[in-house]
Amino acid sequence: MEKLRGLLEKLQAGNVTVDEVLEELKNLPYKDLGFARIDNHRSLRRGVPEVIYCQGKTTKQVVEITRHMLKNGSNVMGTRADLKTFHEVQLIAPDAKYHEAARIFAIERNKAPQNQGTIAVVTAGTSDIPVAEEAAVTAEVFGNSVERLFDVGVAGIHRLFMNMKVIQSARVIIVVAGMEGALASVVGGLVDKPVVAVPTSIGYGANFHGLSALLAMLNSCAGGVSVVNIDNGFGAGYVAHQINRMD
Repeated sequence: MEKLRGLLEKLQAGNVTVDEVLEELKNLPYKDLGFARIDNHRSLRRGVPEVIYCQGKTTKQVVEITRHMLKNGSNVMGTRADLKTFHEVQLIAPDAKYHEAARIFAIERNKAPQNQGTIAVVTAGTSDIPVAEEAAVTAEVFGNSVERLFDVGVAGIHRLFMNMKVIQSARVIIVVAGMEGALASVVGGLVDKPVVAVPTSIGYGANFHGLSALLAMLNSCAGGVSVVNIDNGFGAGYVAHQINRMD
């Protein structure tokens, strides 16, 4: 709506032609780049703009999508981005920031509304941190305060109990765990807040690249535990943001 209002104001002021306005209106729902159709209405429907999943895309494709989103006045976030892709994005957006552990680049041209509550991101082990960082950075880019609590898995459960203040004070808790994925059930049984469980592919052979953790989390006996896909830190951060932004 803001873009439409701006176009009408420019037309009234004589700064654009009718043909130019019609061309812009044609692209309001989405922009067809041939290899991608950019959803220009995503932020109106979902509260945040479309996010670029970089893995599987060429660097040129990521750059062109980023260029269009910036032209449309949108903030931009790219997930599963490597350094090469980030450096190419920097050529058109020097203010882009790269979060190496999370493999996320972000360009913030408009300040995201800040949510009041805190999201806690908890990992079972140090090896789970990359997925946890994807969740944490996603939540932060969307305007949330995040507390990180790493390496407090069930193999040394006292580490969790000695840091209960962090998770009990959060409005939403993201629990990231591989191996047998037991930490999500433990945390779910200790708090009265929503728990978003993220199974990771960390573990030995019988872990089946995260399948055992996924099934354990889906079968959790603790109420209030929801589960996203294996290694899907982005999805967890997104869900936690949606919960935290609710009044």
